[in-house]
Amino acid sequence: MADILTQPSGEPRGARVLIDWWKAMLPARLRGAPVVPVVRLSGVIGAVTPLRPGLTLAGVAKMLERAFSMRNAKAVAIVINSPGGSPVQSRQIYLRIRQLALEKKLPVLIFVEDVAASGGYMIACAGDEIFCDPSSILGSIGVVGGSFGMHELIKKIGVERRLYTAGEHKAMLDPFLPEDPNDVARLKKIQREIHALFISLVKESRGARLAGADDVLFSGEYWAGESAVSLGLADALGDLRSTLRARFGDKVVMPVVTAPSGMLGLFGRRAPGAGSLAGTLGGLAGLPEELISALETRAIWARFGF
Repeated sequence: MADILTQPSGEPRGARVLIDWWKAMLPARLRGAPVVPVVRLSGVIGAVTPLRPGLTLAGVAKMLERAFSMRNAKAVAIVINSPGGSPVQSRQIYLRIRQLALEKKLPVLIFVEDVAASGGYMIACAGDEIFCDPSSILGSIGVVGGSFGMHELIKKIGVERRLYTAGEHKAMLDPFLPEDPNDVARLKKIQREIHALFISLVKESRGARLAGADDVLFSGEYWAGESAVSLGLADALGDLRSTLRARFGDKVVMPVVTAPSGMLGLFGRRAPGAGSLAGTLGGLAGLPEELISALETRAIWARFGF
């Protein structure tokens, strides 16, 4: 009778059954299965407008912290789909990922979807390894700025530009004034400084894996997946699920970590004056800004064929 009621170890059989049942009821990540949290970073980088927010450190910090703090995590996977944007926000997101990786002692695996270009590639450099699809676009390691020259247009329609400043260069590169070569030279000097920081970050991150010449890699050119791997801008071709299952086993759990508020938080709040005539007029007044923002965002994606 004692043999029937006990395990070889002496543990009661009823207790073993209860433990097995309890384990089966627990989520997989609490049963000891390897966990690799997944964070998705998608869109133009930088604050665009309130209704078209871009990727910023403030917007993604909580997601990153939750991912790196997840129990049983063996690594953190970050999926990137971004044509770039603000160099400041790009670098701050890059730094935060590296800080968390070192603090939590977790490897970071980057997976590029359509695009990781310019600032998007800067963020990708936060990964210990970068994976991409054969059709992904990577690179564009450079700095770009643009504007319009409208001084001839306003002259034709009889508009007089009146601008008052304190400071010799306060109205530098005003689109309604003729272009000043000295202002252009000042802008290009700033761009070269930012470009040098970008190059340094890529070299520090990718190290000896870089296989191309500097005048090729850092020219602002971009490449499809296989070429990016051959140049050392990425480590291998691979998708998220297949790569993680090959690396951590078929039972690996890949929870997607999302922003706490989600889209409901964005559209659930009423703007001051909403529902009133003043609120309606205020919303209409912002439409031109939203339209310009949408066109600029579309133009950034279009540079890479999307």
